[in-house]
Amino acid sequence: MEHQISAQEAGRKLRDILRQVMGVSYGAMKSAKWDGRITLDGIPAPVDTIVREGQTVCMHWKEHTPAYALKPFPLSLKIPFEDEYLYVIDKPAPLASQSSANHPDDALENALFAYLRCPPDFVYRPVNRLDKGTSGLMVVAKTPHSQHRLQSLLHTVDFGRVYLAVVEGHLPAPCGTINAPIGKEDAASIRRIITETGKPSITHYEVLRTTHDRSLVRLQLETGRTHQIRVHMAHMGCPVCGDFLYGTELPELPGRFALHSHELYLTHPLTGKRLHITSSLPQQLLALLD
Repeated sequence: MEHQISAQEAGRKLRDILRQVMGVSYGAMKSAKWDGRITLDGIPAPVDTIVREGQTVCMHWKEHTPAYALKPFPLSLKIPFEDEYLYVIDKPAPLASQSSANHPDDALENALFAYLRCPPDFVYRPVNRLDKGTSGLMVVAKTPHSQHRLQSLLHTVDFGRVYLAVVEGHLPAPCGTINAPIGKEDAASIRRIITETGKPSITHYEVLRTTHDRSLVRLQLETGRTHQIRVHMAHMGCPVCGDFLYGTELPELPGRFALHSHELYLTHPLTGKRLHITSSLPQQLLALLD
C-alpha cells in the first residue's frame, strides 16, 4: 500500500500519515515497524521521521501463503458487488468457505481462484466466513489493507449482516433478543454450547412466518461466535432445519441446513460508499415452509 506525501502533509510525522491518512491500525503499524515493512522512498524508516512533499510511503503487508498448491474449482459464482477493493460473493451451500485438509480443492477459495483464471500471485482474503452448510453473502477482500480495514468493522454499525433461517417449532415471542454465552463443548469437539464460562453472545430475532411445525426467522448478530445462530436457535428449542450438529439432518437438504446470509449493510472503509446488498432465500429452503 503506497501513498505520496502532498504539500499539505509535509512536515508531519510518518506515524501520523500511516494512522490518520492511510488508515493503518496501531497494531499493524507496530508489527510492520519492527519488521522493517514501513519504507520512505523504498528505504525502511522510523515512524517518527518527518516526511517531505513528494516522498512515497509504503506499508508492506505480511501475508501467509498456502502450504500447498491451490487447485482451481470450476463453479459459476454469483458476485453481486465488486470494486477494486473487495468482492461480495453469494456463496452456495454446501460449499466450504476456505480450502482445508477436508476440502483441499472444492472450496470457495478454489472457485474464486478458477474465476480469476488462476493468477500465480493469488491470495485469498476472506473478511467473514460462512459454514459449509450456510448459503448467502460473504465478503472477500482484494488487498491486505482492505481486508484489515473491513475486518475492523465486523460487528459494528458499519458492517451489518442479517440472516434468514427456517427453524423447527415456534419461538416464544414474535421478536426478541437471545443473550446466552457460547463456549466450546470440549477441546476436541467442534460443537459449541451455552455455558456461563463462554464468550458473550447476542442474537436479535424476528419471526416472519410460521407453519404448524416450522418458522421463518430473521436474525441479526450483535456478536460473531462460531455457530452462534445455530447454537442459539437450538438453545431456544428451535434448531435450524437440517442442522445435523445441533438438530436433525434432513434428506431434502443434503449437506446443508436452512440458514442463509440474506442482507449485508456496509459502509465501505475506503470509498465511504454505503452498500446494501440482498440475496433471496433459496427455493430449497422456502419449500420447507410449504
